[in-house]
Amino acid sequence: VFIVAAKRTPFGTFGGKLSGKTAIDLAEVAAKAALASQNIDPKIVDSVVVGNVISSSSVDGGYIARHASLRVGVPNDKTALTVNRLCGSGFQAIVNGIHDITMGDSKVVLTIGTESMSQAPFYVRNIRFGTKLGQPINLEDHLWGSSVDMYCKTSMDHLWGSSVDMYCKTSMGQTAENLAEKYEISRDESDKFAFQSQQRWKNAQENGYFSNEITPVTIQVRRQDVHITVDEHPRPQTTLEQLSKLPSVFKKNGTVTAGNASGVNDGAGSVILASEEALKLYNLTPLARLVGYGIAGVEPTIMGIGPVPAIQKVLKVSGQSLNNIDLVEINEAFSPQTLACQKELQIDPSKLNVNGGAVAIGHPLGASGSRITSHLVYELKRRNAKLGIGSACIGGGQGIALLIESL
Repeated sequence: VFIVAAKRTPFGTFGGKLSGKTAIDLAEVAAKAALASQNIDPKIVDSVVVGNVISSSSVDGGYIARHASLRVGVPNDKTALTVNRLCGSGFQAIVNGIHDITMGDSKVVLTIGTESMSQAPFYVRNIRFGTKLGQPINLEDHLWGSSVDMYCKTSMDHLWGSSVDMYCKTSMGQTAENLAEKYEISRDESDKFAFQSQQRWKNAQENGYFSNEITPVTIQVRRQDVHITVDEHPRPQTTLEQLSKLPSVFKKNGTVTAGNASGVNDGAGSVILASEEALKLYNLTPLARLVGYGIAGVEPTIMGIGPVPAIQKVLKVSGQSLNNIDLVEINEAFSPQTLACQKELQIDPSKLNVNGGAVAIGHPLGASGSRITSHLVYELKRRNAKLGIGSACIGGGQGIALLIESL
């Protein structure tokens, strides 16, 4: 299975420039750009798979895959599917696309990861069939619910604790604190990693390293079209001193702060897959080959370690060792979480998140896997490198990883 096109939108801040765009709007922009970048006719697409977490963020969110498919010109008789593996949804869309092709159901698959966290709604329960006089009515924040594991009662989101696993009663931020304690990761290490993420993004932006992967999003400002071309969330002016002064959020004297955790964001990415037969049939030029993938489960209270077994799994099935991998991307849900994965796998820091990660760029839940995959495609080419792994931890205790080979 081959990657024949990959594009993403800039990532917007929470309530920022892209907040007026729905997840479907953003998906449309990314998908149209991916198709146009390689002159791919949408009529040859056999199926569409969209990764998305907060489907209630727009009125037609439940139709997101089908509507995105129709908006970009995929024929009516082709199929569409929405998948939700939380923070791994963008990667999962690609995995489902791989399944479609390897099973012979499709030759060309349009995959998308998209999220508008700004448009996550508030909602009210238990009023559908009437209420009693004086009954309190409570608004629930869907953004909170999308980031909270109610099994372990753990929240994930650094702003509100809005990522909570209610099974283990632990917020996602607390799971990162658990890893910091287990792997003896200090607040200073976490802040230095966050600072590095910002500075690496700054260097990449100034040198045009994102130019091939990003497509503009057009918004209206005072009735004028404005083209958004740069990620809105990074703060390259941030200093270590400023980071060190921020209070810890989830634990007294802890490691996780608003400055060393991922952002709450809006954005989308699209990766188009094709079979070897489709390359010849439609004269498509492959950018990369999908070598394999790994998905694994872990203890929910340390969900951030999920990339470790997922990466180990994909290395095993592909017959590779980490020493042979040129670039590794681990979604930066929290700095201590990513550092824990780095320590466990003994990843060379010079290979890890070389142009910054989610601490700087942001983490629109369903879109990050698509962003990371797109970035690997172009960064491997830029460096004349061969192999790259993209991965993410997943709330509830999972990890997902893809291995790609640049062509």
